[in-house]
Amino acid sequence: QVQLVESGGGLVQDGGSLRLSCEVSGRTFSRSTMGWFRQTPGKEREFVAAISWIGGATRYENSVKGRFTISRDNDKNTLYLQMDSLKPEDTAKYFCAASHRASFSSTLSYTGTGTYDYWGQGTQVTVSS
Repeated sequence: QVQLVESGGGLVQDGGSLRLSCEVSGRTFSRSTMGWFRQTPGKEREFVAAISWIGGATRYENSVKGRFTISRDNDKNTLYLQMDSLKPEDTAKYFCAASHRASFSSTLSYTGTGTYDYWGQGTQVTVSS
């Protein structure tokens, strides 16, 4: 069984920082493209960032470029999302996900929720103004 467990969410002021973690059980982690998504009530889950399983290539949604950094530690089976300069519009529940099929050659591939095979339960991030 593959399990993803997020942590690190919380309440932070406008301009603050948080670091999300996602611990992955199972051998799938080291060969999976990993992604972070977020969702607010009544809206679809949206892509935030992704990182390849080898080489550490990364992709970001435009609104978080320069503020968020995705990284991974394959030895610890852990994915991270460092979030700096947070804004109230970043408020959402954040989910990590793993994919054996995502390709960085296609934007639709690595940003699409349907490409990801495994999901965590999410962690809430609230940014107050």
